[in-house]
Amino acid sequence: MIQQILDLHIHSKYSRACSKNLELPSIARACETRGIDIVATGDFTHPGWFAHMKERLVEDIAGVFKLRIPNTNNQTPSKTRFIIGTELSCIKKHKDKTRRVHVLVFAPSLEVAEKFNKTLDDRGFNLKSDGRPILGLTCKQLLEIMLEVDEHMVMIPAHAWTPWFGIFGSKGGYDSLEEAFEELAPHIFAIETGLSSDPIMNWRLSALDNITLISNSDAHSPAKLGREANVFKFKNNDEITYDRIFEIIKQEDKEYFSHTIEFYPEEGKYHWDGHRDCKFSCSPEETEKYKGACPKCKKKMIIGVENRVHELADRNIEEAQKAGEKKIPYKSLVPLVEIIADTVDKGWNTKTVSTIYNKMISDFDNEFHILQNVSLGSIKESFGKKIASAVERVRKGNIYIKPGYDGEFGVVKVFFDSEDVEMVKQIQMGLELD
Repeated sequence: MIQQILDLHIHSKYSRACSKNLELPSIARACETRGIDIVATGDFTHPGWFAHMKERLVEDIAGVFKLRIPNTNNQTPSKTRFIIGTELSCIKKHKDKTRRVHVLVFAPSLEVAEKFNKTLDDRGFNLKSDGRPILGLTCKQLLEIMLEVDEHMVMIPAHAWTPWFGIFGSKGGYDSLEEAFEELAPHIFAIETGLSSDPIMNWRLSALDNITLISNSDAHSPAKLGREANVFKFKNNDEITYDRIFEIIKQEDKEYFSHTIEFYPEEGKYHWDGHRDCKFSCSPEETEKYKGACPKCKKKMIIGVENRVHELADRNIEEAQKAGEKKIPYKSLVPLVEIIADTVDKGWNTKTVSTIYNKMISDFDNEFHILQNVSLGSIKESFGKKIASAVERVRKGNIYIKPGYDGEFGVVKVFFDSEDVEMVKQIQMGLELD
């Protein structure tokens, strides 16, 4: 079997607040460093980015593309492959409430993507405004357009639980897929868990039993590629096509869909409830005690993912674990730069950390291989006992995370002090109360 790691949600340099380094060649190089085999192009509705795609991509196997290198018979040194996919923002009043929902949209070919872009352009949408443009449509209306353009187009709700733009978000989402898509709900066969939730949280909803969970990075810079991903296995290279990939996702085929790679959800920036301006966060149990108001300023807190899951769930954790036995399994990891940064007590973007990171990649090929497969003895021999110990702790889940909230990412610590231990106890107490 051939293992392939897929990251199906990223952005380009044309998206707001994204790195100018997000061009196809630099994305391909970063994917090789991370260990990603197939990545979405991102942002294909933007005219500038689509022109870049047409210039630089050539189809490899049905619906899967590789970089075109001029004057070398289309041969490329990069192993990275691309699927045509983007994220779109649907904002429109629906059923007496303004809905704000981000969705992932995939196309089987450049021709279909171009036809889809023209359809949106003809309807007057400003596709030049952003790599992830805002469309005055409900997500159901957008799905109708996609199916009219080509029945092989695929929609998957993005970061399903985030408060502001998740399909189940507390601020602008719905309580079910059926409420959002009505008679078209059967066309939605997967959702993206997002950084602030993991599969077991989603398994608490029996309504999602027939929905496949995928995980992607939503990267806004090359450094963030692969912080979440999907691990597939194929019998041969000829199987690795657009249609086959989405068939495996739709069928939730455990023979081919090995597992997802997850951010620890506490590290996501909307996991707990809180109020960023007041630097206050709390568990759902405490939110109930405070009646949803920030105890410092008395304004309403932003309700995070854990709380929203609890609101819609019809299973407890033990029941969710049992339901998950039939689902695609997952592994939770911490990005390697964060592990190194905590080990050497430096910022993740410092020269010290980047030097160690680059040397580890040079020695051991790619990041996912290091995090999951390289022996601890080999890491210890080359980089010392503390980094080897840190990787071991991450593999075992023996870490501390201060949960993220209201747009603030959580803080990960592999080695923690007494104050952190007390916080861990409080978090565990909260989970027991749930």
